[in-house]
Amino acid sequence: MSNKTKLILLILFVLVADQMLKIWVKTSMAYGEEFGIMGLSWARMHFIENKGMAFGLSFGGELGKLILSLFRLFAIGLLIYLIRQLYKAKEPFGLLVCFSLILAGAIGNTIDSAFYGLVFEASSPHAGNLARFVPFDGYGTFLHGKVVDMLYFPLIDTVWPDWVPGIGGQRFEFFKPVFNLADTAISTGVIAILLFYRKFFTHSKKEQSEQPDTVPHEDLAV
Repeated sequence: MSNKTKLILLILFVLVADQMLKIWVKTSMAYGEEFGIMGLSWARMHFIENKGMAFGLSFGGELGKLILSLFRLFAIGLLIYLIRQLYKAKEPFGLLVCFSLILAGAIGNTIDSAFYGLVFEASSPHAGNLARFVPFDGYGTFLHGKVVDMLYFPLIDTVWPDWVPGIGGQRFEFFKPVFNLADTAISTGVIAILLFYRKFFTHSKKEQSEQPDTVPHEDLAV
């Protein structure tokens, strides 16, 4: 199996897993519903949706949502081009895997943003009113769908003691973001690049700075 095939299969695997989980959550859980994964208190499935970026961050209302969706499409095209160039240049396979994970995550969240508003009903907090698959009769328009998030890992979830000034009795969570598999793929790819492939970027900059001027000075004379 060629490295190209492996990268394509990796992207498809992440996309299929991400979309299967999102569709199951969207059609099987009420908005805000939560349960422990394998009974664990610090690992939970918690269904929410967001209109913006990864980990529930938002960006500028409906116009911001449209801009973000268009930016995602641009980023996907740029990543595809970059991976093709890196593959042709025979860069390390691990670096290609990292960028492929980022690409898969970007496509996964873009699918939600582009199409979920068209094909799903709006989710409700009432368990007896779960969202249904309704092609072209959904809750939103093209590029205005909401991204489905469900993975929640509050590694520390407790209440501050009453004697703590200002925050006594308030809930404290060490890790609050709720995210999805696409976010996980993007984060994994970025972190792996920062940890293991930073020299790729410094090496590229060094090569550009050391590249000699290919135009002889005498040729510039008029």
